[in-house]
Amino acid sequence: MDFALTDEQSAIFDMARAWGAEHIAPHARAWEAAGEIPKSLWPEIAQLGFGGLYVSEASGGSGLSRLDATLVFEALSMSCASVAAFLSIHNMVAAMIDRYGSDEMKARVLPRALTMETVLSYCLTEPGSGSDAAALRTRAARHDDGWHLTGTKAFISGGGYSDAYVVMARSGDDSPRGISAFLVEAGAPGLSFGGLEDKMGWRSQPTRQVQMDDCVTPAENLLGEEGHGFKYAMAGLDGGRLNIGACSIGAAQAALDLTLAYMRERKAFGKPIDQFQALQFRLADMEIELEAARTFLRQAAWKLDTGAPDATKACAMAKKLATETGSRVADQCLQLHGGYGYLADYGIEKIVRDLRVHQILEGTNEIMRLIVARHMLGAR
Repeated sequence: MDFALTDEQSAIFDMARAWGAEHIAPHARAWEAAGEIPKSLWPEIAQLGFGGLYVSEASGGSGLSRLDATLVFEALSMSCASVAAFLSIHNMVAAMIDRYGSDEMKARVLPRALTMETVLSYCLTEPGSGSDAAALRTRAARHDDGWHLTGTKAFISGGGYSDAYVVMARSGDDSPRGISAFLVEAGAPGLSFGGLEDKMGWRSQPTRQVQMDDCVTPAENLLGEEGHGFKYAMAGLDGGRLNIGACSIGAAQAALDLTLAYMRERKAFGKPIDQFQALQFRLADMEIELEAARTFLRQAAWKLDTGAPDATKACAMAKKLATETGSRVADQCLQLHGGYGYLADYGIEKIVRDLRVHQILEGTNEIMRLIVARHMLGAR
C-alpha cells in the first residue's frame, strides 16, 4: 500500500499553495471586511484549471480525481478557507451539470463556468429543512413557458452574487422521488434575494436567502431527469464533504505553522516558549491529530474515486473527523498565542471563526454520525 503522493499530485498541491499565498492571503482580511470576494479573482484562478477540477476532460474540465481536488482545497485554505470553500461549491455544481446535464445544457453553461465567467451556487437548504433536506417545500410547476419555481432557500453562499444556481425543488409527490433539480440563472423573472447575512465566519462569502416567487426557468434548464434531483444532490455531497474536510485541514495547518513561528520568537521566563516541554506536548498532539485526519481524508477520497461500496460512509467519517480536528487545532493555536491570538493582526482568530461552520454545512456532524451508524447497522 503506497501512501505517497505522486509527483503530479505534489505539483498540484505546491502550485495551489503558492498561488494562494501570492494572490489570496495578502487580501483575505480586506475581502472579509468588504464582505465580498472580488469577481475578478475567479477567472484568474480558473486559468489554473480550478474552475472545473473534476469536470471531465471531454467537457473541457481538468478531469482530476477527488483525491487530487482535496489537495487543491487543502492548499488554498492555507491562505483563506472562505475563498477555498466557495470555490468548492462552484466545482460541485459544475460537476453536477457535467454528470447529469443534457448535451445542450453542458454546451451552453459549462464553457463559461469553466472559465468562471459564470459563478455557480447550490440551493438545497431551506428555512424549515436543513438536516431533513428531503422535507424541502420549494415547488416547481410545469407551464408552457418552462418551469415555475416558488419557495425560499436559506444560507446560500453566493446568493445575489453568483450567476446561476442549481435549485432543488419539488415537482412531484412529497417523497424524495418528487424532487427535481433546476438551473436558475441570475435575472430570471421572479428571482430575488434576502438581505446579506451577518455571519461569524466565512465573511468574505456573501450569503443570502434565494427567493423564488413564480420564478420562470426554461424547460431545458431541468437538470437531468425529473424526480432525480434528491439523488443528484446527495451524490454531490460526498465529494463536498471531502472538500470541506480538506479546507479544515489546510487552514488548521496554516494556524499551526503560524503558531510554531510565534512560539519560536515569543519569550517567557527567560526563554522562547517553544522550549517548555508542556507546550511541546501540545504541539505534538496537534501534529498527530492533523496527520491522522489528513490520512483518513485521503483514504476516503480514494474510496470515492474507486467506487468502493462504503465510500459514502468513509466520506461522512472523514468529514466529521477532519472538521472537528481542524477546529480543535485552530482553537489550541489561538490559546498558544495568548492574548495576541485574539487580535486580527495575527491571523489566528479568523481561522477559528471560518472553521466553525464546517461542522454544520455539507451535512452536520450529527448527520455524519447517523450515516455511519446506519451503515454499521445495515451491515449486520
